[in-house]
Amino acid sequence: MLTQEEIKFSNALKSVARNEGIKQYIQNSEELYPLFMRAAKRFVSGEKRPDAMKKAKELIEKGYLVSLEFIGENTKTADECQLAKEEFLSLIHELGAHRMKSTISFDLSHIGMAIDRKLGLENLKEMAQAAEQYELNLMISMEESEKTDRILEIYKEAASIYKNIGITLQVHLKRSLDDLTELLNYPGKIRLVKGAYQEPEELVIGRSEELTERYLKFIEKSVKANHPISIATHDEGILQQVLERGYIHDSNVELEMLDGVRPDLIKKVKDQGYHARVYVTYGTEWYLYLAHRIAEYPPNIYTAVSDIIGSETKVSPY
Repeated sequence: MLTQEEIKFSNALKSVARNEGIKQYIQNSEELYPLFMRAAKRFVSGEKRPDAMKKAKELIEKGYLVSLEFIGENTKTADECQLAKEEFLSLIHELGAHRMKSTISFDLSHIGMAIDRKLGLENLKEMAQAAEQYELNLMISMEESEKTDRILEIYKEAASIYKNIGITLQVHLKRSLDDLTELLNYPGKIRLVKGAYQEPEELVIGRSEELTERYLKFIEKSVKANHPISIATHDEGILQQVLERGYIHDSNVELEMLDGVRPDLIKKVKDQGYHARVYVTYGTEWYLYLAHRIAEYPPNIYTAVSDIIGSETKVSPY
């Protein structure tokens, strides 16, 4: 559980992460960009698709499931949305050509939702159709609470046509239990996360024992419904409870962790014969992603500083 000081730091970092001016300053700086990229490389495979494909291939050969994401959100123009969709389609076709079974994850605001609901929906359908021919799955990420209704509406409409689309649910949002009850009526896998966005206090349950028990309640409800879920967490306490309660023994249940965060922990799960998925990202929009990884677990700031100072980022092997 985070201390009050760590919570303050986490909230401050989330605010800084959303500052477009700071982001642009870092990414356009010849001095700062390579330094921050050293820290990002712990959590991001690289800036190009081949970087992600290489990492995914290595993980699959070791017995892991993988999710791949071309990082980006809140795309501002239709042309940028078109480019993002084309990159996802290229990723889908490349995975299919290499017969690499994977999930493709993304934000709906990356492919058009932030501009126009119809644009986001049509791009999602096109991606789902392409993925369907290779028996690949899509996973829609969840974004800030103000977008939740739009995301769920688009998901439900597309999921009524394509069965290979999943949805992420943020357990810390007070509304999410009602959302879960409804989503259990749809075929797509539900990815359960605690929630990384800074939200108004009245909308969320803060990091606490209450949130941990709520997360376990969501898992139990999904397992009893025999619904496919992805338990996306690095919380060892939750993992221990999942193992003790036998949730992970269910064939519809998998554990998912972000690449570079706890490779030792996901390896233990995989070595015990359970479904273990590693979430691999790539792209140039890594600034916000790095900030969130540190905000989720503030002690990561020490690792980030060490990576920046050091000449090479070293991550524990899977």
